[in-house]
Amino acid sequence: MPIKGPFKGSVTGSVKGTQPEGATSEIDAARKVREMFTEIAPRYDLLNHLLSLQLDRMWRARAAKHLQPILERPGAVVLDLCCGTGDLALAFARAGKARVIGADFAHSMLVRARKKIAMRTPGGDDKETPATIFLEADALRLPFADSSFDLAAAAFGFRNLANYEAGLREIWRVLKPGGTIAILEFTEPREDFLGEMYRWYFFKVLPKIGGVISGHPSAYSYLPKSIARFLQPAELASLLSAVGYKDVEYRLWTLGTVALHVGRRPG
Repeated sequence: MPIKGPFKGSVTGSVKGTQPEGATSEIDAARKVREMFTEIAPRYDLLNHLLSLQLDRMWRARAAKHLQPILERPGAVVLDLCCGTGDLALAFARAGKARVIGADFAHSMLVRARKKIAMRTPGGDDKETPATIFLEADALRLPFADSSFDLAAAAFGFRNLANYEAGLREIWRVLKPGGTIAILEFTEPREDFLGEMYRWYFFKVLPKIGGVISGHPSAYSYLPKSIARFLQPAELASLLSAVGYKDVEYRLWTLGTVALHVGRRPG
């Protein structure tokens, strides 16, 4: 069932975002995040699938199914923000006929996303469209005109923004009136036995495996810390409402470890 809740913070000014270790400003935080994802790009997909026990594929497909009425709309244009290696964009392309644009500021991630597109035949069994493209862009300063997209979505990338409120306002700008925002993100589960097992895995096991395979231990110690510091689902829902989005709701999946937030720009 959809759930709503209060935001405990303030939207007077801006809600700051991720804080990688050693970052001294929002510009510095963004630089560190870009460098980190550039370094781990070669093993990014392998580790995503391995460390999530393949659940990341299911979460993206489930999000695409939830958003399918938009993806099947004739002439719809969709943005996959912080697209990484393009898995959400590809899930969107499979789920409908929308024109899909992926945007990310880590060039090495986009190289891999473009290779995935190149390996598929437009119009074939996977149904990727020729219009699925990937562009290098900063999520806080998007190179798109106002009111460009019917849907703007981010999967496991929004929490890495240097400023969450600024990110929501930039998404608002590029959405068409009546357009939809969707944010798929990790979240901290409740305080029970399963929640404690999750935290043990994320803080003790995942960083070691990710560090060994990727060769960048700091990147995989950042992951659980970034989730722990991120807004709780009810807080993100209320921030969306405070920015101006309507019909905001969220759904918790997989024992409360993942949340899909959806809202609408009025119009």
